[in-house]
Amino acid sequence: MAATKPRLRELYNKTVIPALKKEFNYANPMAVPKVEKVTLNVGLGEATQNAKLMDGAVNELQAIAGQRPVVTKATKSIAAFKLREGMPIGCMVTLRGDRMFEFLDRLFNVSLPRVRDFRGVSDRAFDGRGNYTLGLKDQLIFPEIDYNKVEKTKGMNICITTTAQTDAEAMALLKLMGMPFRQKGQQ
Repeated sequence: MAATKPRLRELYNKTVIPALKKEFNYANPMAVPKVEKVTLNVGLGEATQNAKLMDGAVNELQAIAGQRPVVTKATKSIAAFKLREGMPIGCMVTLRGDRMFEFLDRLFNVSLPRVRDFRGVSDRAFDGRGNYTLGLKDQLIFPEIDYNKVEKTKGMNICITTTAQTDAEAMALLKLMGMPFRQKGQQ
């Protein structure tokens, strides 16, 4: 049984690479920027009082990503937050390869359009080195999450790491891959 390639990877190879080569005049095809990895991160400061929240976050992140997340622990104690070193305070997962392309395809075409009053994502969230970070307030936009099993809505950060050298190259890459950026003039 032959495994099929993700739709977004096919789009990248057939459409995005030639378009970027033409737009930025790359001589070498290896110089064309690509998405290296996608990191999903959920921070749960409330997990210091209620440890059950961490189990829900891990299960939800696993459903969204299709891969078991790593529980992140506090590196130092902070008395004001009732936080001790080594306590679990979040979870994260890093996606690469086919899982990354599948996730980005679902994010761009299914999940982001489900956000209420969605007009596109901001084009100001680049870090200056070609990486893009998107913050979500609610995990319920993902169709994999069962609304009835969620005890508390949790936000998450999605960091898209690219090999682009500049923000303009990264924006062109993500726009060609289908990321719904906000139109100019909209807030």
